[in-house]
Amino acid sequence: MTVDHGSDQHGIGFAGLLRARRATAGMTQADLAAAAGIGVRTVRDLERGRASRPQRTTVELIATALSLSGRDRAEFLAAARGRPAVPGQPAPPRNGLPPPIELIGRDTEVADVAELLTTSGPPGVVTLVGLAGVGKTSLGLAVAERVAGAHPGGTAGTVITELSSGSDVLAQLAAVLGVARAADLRARLRGERTFVMIDGVERAPDAVAEALHWLIESAPNLRVLATGRHPIGLPGEHVWPVGPLETPPPDAPDITAYPAAALFLARLRQVRRDPITDEESVALGALLRRLGGLPLALELAAARGRLLDIDEILQRYGDRVLDLSGRPGSRPSVDVTLRDAAAASYRLLEPAERAGLRRLAAFRNRWSVRLAAAILSDDDDEPADPLPLLDRLLELGLLGVRGAGPFRFRLVDVVRDLAEERAVARGEATAIRTRHAAVLARLAERTAPQLAGHDLSGGVGRLDEVSGDLWAALAHAANDDPHTALRLAAALPRWWRFRGRDVVGRHWLRRLLADPRTGDADPRIRAWAQVGLGRLALEHGAGAEELPAVTDALAEFQRRGDVAGELAARNLLCALWMTNGGYDEARRHGEAALALATRTDRPRDMTVAQNNLTWHEVRSGDLRAARRRLAAVDRLAAQQGDDRLRALAMANLAEVSRLGGRYAEAQALGHRATEVLERQGDPGHRRRLLGTIGIAAAQAGDAETAGQILTELREPAGVPDDPDERRPAVTEGQIAMIEAYLASGRGERELAVEWFTAAADSHTGGHDLRDVAEALVGLAASTEDAQQRASVLARLAEVCKLGGITLLPAERERSGAGF
Repeated sequence: MTVDHGSDQHGIGFAGLLRARRATAGMTQADLAAAAGIGVRTVRDLERGRASRPQRTTVELIATALSLSGRDRAEFLAAARGRPAVPGQPAPPRNGLPPPIELIGRDTEVADVAELLTTSGPPGVVTLVGLAGVGKTSLGLAVAERVAGAHPGGTAGTVITELSSGSDVLAQLAAVLGVARAADLRARLRGERTFVMIDGVERAPDAVAEALHWLIESAPNLRVLATGRHPIGLPGEHVWPVGPLETPPPDAPDITAYPAAALFLARLRQVRRDPITDEESVALGALLRRLGGLPLALELAAARGRLLDIDEILQRYGDRVLDLSGRPGSRPSVDVTLRDAAAASYRLLEPAERAGLRRLAAFRNRWSVRLAAAILSDDDDEPADPLPLLDRLLELGLLGVRGAGPFRFRLVDVVRDLAEERAVARGEATAIRTRHAAVLARLAERTAPQLAGHDLSGGVGRLDEVSGDLWAALAHAANDDPHTALRLAAALPRWWRFRGRDVVGRHWLRRLLADPRTGDADPRIRAWAQVGLGRLALEHGAGAEELPAVTDALAEFQRRGDVAGELAARNLLCALWMTNGGYDEARRHGEAALALATRTDRPRDMTVAQNNLTWHEVRSGDLRAARRRLAAVDRLAAQQGDDRLRALAMANLAEVSRLGGRYAEAQALGHRATEVLERQGDPGHRRRLLGTIGIAAAQAGDAETAGQILTELREPAGVPDDPDERRPAVTEGQIAMIEAYLASGRGERELAVEWFTAAADSHTGGHDLRDVAEALVGLAASTEDAQQRASVLARLAEVCKLGGITLLPAERERSGAGF
């Protein structure tokens, strides 16, 4: 008979085939005997393998009673005669083990399980455990072939049915091992090492346990490989959970290299001739992840490829995977849904275990033991012990464990879907999601301090691990528990910034702060949310809009005597006032932050304040003073082991070097800092630094480097598919400056005028007026018309007065400005 990766229902040999067909038809042995017009004993003997060559008439009567037709009937009749159903196919071996099929993505597991069964000493019994449809039988057959040579006493197999007793199991093994009676098995197995595979132990676990216990006591050379949805429960049994196949992550360059894709595409080729299109390949990765790598799910979905393309399969079943049903090449009467497969294992759990599973199903991504303890608890001060439940779920193959980090646990996808479905049916879903949001909020609050220091990469990585859960928790809590949503959002701005989600994050904070239900929230949390709002707005040139909110936050922190909050607000206000033209206010907040940080011995805040004050030295035209401040920043950052702050100091030094005409030095410093920012994840600063490098290259006449940077800067910022993540105005201004200097270097004055004008317009009102002044210097130098040049110089004088800017000597000489 045909064996597929998703099937744990098939038999082994004609006896197993008969039992499987009868079970599929939902008939007892008595029902089948009555329908076929034969004796019950005949059916029983055939299923126990006692009739080596049944009469053709008997087999045909049974096939008719089972409603078998076409290939199924031919296969059934051929198996009874011990001949292939199709010319060229090998006949089933007389030891009851059919030949293994092509197994995809399990090479390591085959080798590891085979090693367990061939090493000297225990284990004598290895049980492959997992969800229906995960491919336990297919894996077992591959292992059986691998270990055959190590078992000179022979290899054999049998299948268990719901009606099997201990004596039935022994009788079946006796038949396939070539002895007349079960009582002779002990003598048969006392010789050389023998291998037996028992398929489907969950159908009669007590019978299997009874039979194997009797055998293993007197046959130390016996090795048993069993398959089932749960362990047998024998002493010394080695349980091997079988999990789904690996699926490609969203950023995988070649999804076909992953086992889940290989199996899906292999099954798709059986029903469709044309290869998948480029458009379909985009949907394929999403479909594979949604199916969770479960072989049965992959096969059922691939079977839909007869009528649907991959995108249509995803659209039709992406939100209802549990409804996938049928079995490729089978009759409608043996259809099975993924819901049935998951429910069969769900029923093996005790009520308390099911309740815990329903809670764990709230997690979208991988999770840790600590998170499991938190979501299983009702009291944050007394977390539950999750290990017994996790061990049970792992034992049943319902839980996957991958990797060595803390976030290594994940429920099998269809199990999670079923548990969510059951939670909704029981009216628990809202409470579970609310608890999930509270757990994620605590995780974000614990991690937030690490996003400003030497452990930045570790903190960002921890939040990346649970990114899907963070978004899901925020979406739920915003509607049902806004106080928790505000706690969560207030802890995430730095992560949003480092991941280029400043616009989306700002939208969330604004929405939650404006929600009347958060009016009575903890004032400190509201203040941190306002600081986060300002940080994110600063990233896309909207900082001026959030000045009032951050000012209110500063006042709240001062009332509470919260030094950390006051320093964060003052350092942010220094940067916000710089972008709004309030340079005296910016310097006041920067100096106040430096004094407070020095007085309270907070080196990192001292470093940030020094870095912010650098721009006041640049604004006043004192590049030497700027270099001294940046040297102090680098020294302080090095003492703290803060690579990101050192990179920012290096980035600012690159800009200072560029303004001083040291273009090669500016590019070298910029490239070094870019590597650090790229590694740690800070897209906003990295893009601005790229602009600095590009402008320096254009000023030095390095058109090739400048062109490469222009290409990168013109790519969308943030998340490519998110329309809210637009390129900030500062980037547009830098692009214009690079183009302007390139045109000026080529002697194309009219084009240079257009680009310098665009740069000045882009920077006006949205960024440091020092950038506007530099653009106007270039415009004045490129303008030939005396009247227009006078107008530009007048505008330049106004900008310098408004921003308190002192032009550098080279800028005065280039523009002809007399101020």
